[in-house]
Amino acid sequence: MSTQKKQGGFPIPNWLVFTIIFGVAVCIYLFVFGAKSNFDELGHPLPGNYLGMVYAGGFIVPILFTFFISMAVFSIERFLSLNKASGGKDVDGFLKAVSQALDNGKTQEARDLCDRQKGTVANVTLSGIDAFESMSKNNELKGEQKILAIQKEMEETTALEVPMLQQNMSILSTLASVATLLGLVGTVLGMIRSFAALGATGAPDQAALANGISEALINTALGISTSLLAIIFYNYFSSKIDGMTYKMDEAQFLISQSFASKNA
Repeated sequence: MSTQKKQGGFPIPNWLVFTIIFGVAVCIYLFVFGAKSNFDELGHPLPGNYLGMVYAGGFIVPILFTFFISMAVFSIERFLSLNKASGGKDVDGFLKAVSQALDNGKTQEARDLCDRQKGTVANVTLSGIDAFESMSKNNELKGEQKILAIQKEMEETTALEVPMLQQNMSILSTLASVATLLGLVGTVLGMIRSFAALGATGAPDQAALANGISEALINTALGISTSLLAIIFYNYFSSKIDGMTYKMDEAQFLISQSFASKNA
């Protein structure tokens, strides 16, 4: 079996990535949104000052910002990794050229095509070429057994490649769900503050009422925005992974067919 190189992923554990992002989010919350210039002498956000309004969203805001930044970071990581795994653009032309080279007995030319193409499909194809050449020299197995051996080799390589393609996809899926729920928690807390201000004895505290409503709306907006973008990116990357998986299956079929026709 061909040696496979790891595609994508961070060089540090994901929990450390989240810890760093959380630290950045807290710093942004405290020193950017919480800057004194965003508030009046009573500690209320200045009229029209959106940074102060975001700060008024409460302690859930830095957590939601952690989710938002994490969604952006892991989406960028998946975008770069999947683009690298895609290899050359003309995958169909690559597979056709490999099939023709094998039909003409030019296995080295087929290998050179894989080296130029690179990516996941090329890795799977290269394992098939190695098996193709090995089975061509094997006099112990019969025709059908040789084809099955080639298919098994390529399936094993595919089984190694697919998890690398799907790496961190579960994080995007989780963020899409949890961000909305956490945003709703912030909304409920903000509404509780608003009703508490309305229910206070005497005249309602207008500033407390405004802060409660602001907290509710800001947390809702952050949670929904993070969830929306995470869902969009997750579906886009899933579609790209499905396309590469289909091409790996096509490579397996073409190489098996080439071997069968050459040894008929």
